[in-house]
Amino acid sequence: MPPFTVLHVCMGNICRSPMAERLLALAVRDRLARRGVDPAGVDELVHSHSAGTGGWHAGEEMNPPAARQVVTRGGDVEGFAARKLRSDHIDAADLILTATADQHEYVLALRPDAAGRTFVLGEFGRLLGAVDAAGLPPGEATPEAVYARGVALVAAAHGSRRGAGALSTDDLDDPWGRGDQCFSRVADEIEETVQPLAAVLLP
Repeated sequence: MPPFTVLHVCMGNICRSPMAERLLALAVRDRLARRGVDPAGVDELVHSHSAGTGGWHAGEEMNPPAARQVVTRGGDVEGFAARKLRSDHIDAADLILTATADQHEYVLALRPDAAGRTFVLGEFGRLLGAVDAAGLPPGEATPEAVYARGVALVAAAHGSRRGAGALSTDDLDDPWGRGDQCFSRVADEIEETVQPLAAVLLP
């Protein structure tokens, strides 16, 4: 049921997955603005949220260099609080994007039935290019249409895997404790997937 829900997963939920959460929301807002639709309704169309495989940082704000990347790109970090991944987060998600293959395995250990909708972020970005968007349901800016298109997109991306797993190059480096240049590179890599995702959801 709408909204189309995307769950981003990394280790501590203060760097990579929060950036992905907020940069996807930003990309969806940008697509709505292009259509002349009020971007304030983004959460009614796509619910982008995140969690970490570890709970050490639960309740904390986004790591400052990660927050800087989101804000300088036009995004919003208000109201973010880190949390540990739970099974019900996975159950409620239509698409799960992990920072690395290790986190992909963690998700599937909790919920093996989520295999068809769980991808390493870079892997999903690669697979998007193989999906024939013309074969997806119509791309309208309504909750029902975005949900139907998103679910069909995930199924098509899973089908295009043809049994192959993620590549080592699909992993996002962990920028924790490193400089702004590393955070910027990781944010760029996140945008390489979330911007095309938003463009397919809202053509």
